[in-house]
Amino acid sequence: MAKQFFGGQAVIEGVMMKGPKHWSLAIRTPDGNIVNVDERFNSIGDRWSIFKMPLFRGIVVLIETLILGIKTLSLSANLSLGEEEEDITPKQMAGTLALAFVFVVGLFMVLPLLITKYLTTAAASIADNRSLFALIEGMFRISIFLLYILAVSRVRDIQRVFQYHGAEHKAIHTFEAGEELTPSNAAKYSTLHIRCGTAFMLIVMVVAILSFQFLPTGNILARLAGKLLLLPVVAGISYEATRIAARYENSPITKILMWPGLMLQKLTTREPDESQLEVALYALSSVLQAEGVTDAVQEKQEKMGEPVNGFSSP
Repeated sequence: MAKQFFGGQAVIEGVMMKGPKHWSLAIRTPDGNIVNVDERFNSIGDRWSIFKMPLFRGIVVLIETLILGIKTLSLSANLSLGEEEEDITPKQMAGTLALAFVFVVGLFMVLPLLITKYLTTAAASIADNRSLFALIEGMFRISIFLLYILAVSRVRDIQRVFQYHGAEHKAIHTFEAGEELTPSNAAKYSTLHIRCGTAFMLIVMVVAILSFQFLPTGNILARLAGKLLLLPVVAGISYEATRIAARYENSPITKILMWPGLMLQKLTTREPDESQLEVALYALSSVLQAEGVTDAVQEKQEKMGEPVNGFSSP
């Protein structure tokens, strides 16, 4: 049986945890209580088997993660203020996705391209060398990404989100270590995780450098169009690289290759307090129960005559 991976996302005053078939959102309300939303997750890959194949599945996961992220962010904004749940409409979702796409393309594709094009105008040897052009452009893209993270990390509300991001990672580490999901157990683990989305973004940027070196450098519109066409390929390759890294995370080679991504997470995670760990563990416990993992672990240990390493119940 294939290993099941659980991951999540920090949201406003809470954490969303996702399994193969379900997701769970836990939010700390102004009165100090934890509210929880659980839903079944229906992936397009469950209906079309081609989207479970290598490369294709990465594209689907990226799109579905973005949609789920927007939905849970909207829910967390309402719940954290003590308001009722309010689902985002399909029209609102489409509009948000469109704005996000324009923002990402403009900041991480158009801007690095324009800067590189401007700086290499007088240097024909660089402008005509596609590999060198792609490398310089990629370095500007990574630099802009770092500056963006540094800028948003100065916002106090974002700092709290980064604390919940750290809590999410600690909760996942605790589960993967087979320990009981308690704040005291989770507190000792790292806020960094090899499958983090921040590390994934760095992989995407490296793969983009390798992929975009085949595109023309003379015409800005042609190069931009080529980038957009290659985006699904870049996403697919990056996702497969992340899966391989997760499978062989204890390998010395993997640790070396993933070290930059782990260091980058130091910018997007903060050490959480106990109440934030409680929220992350609540969300994880809930999704584990929905997936039947908790019951499966207990049943296996009982059959083996081992003490039950139970999971905290929401």
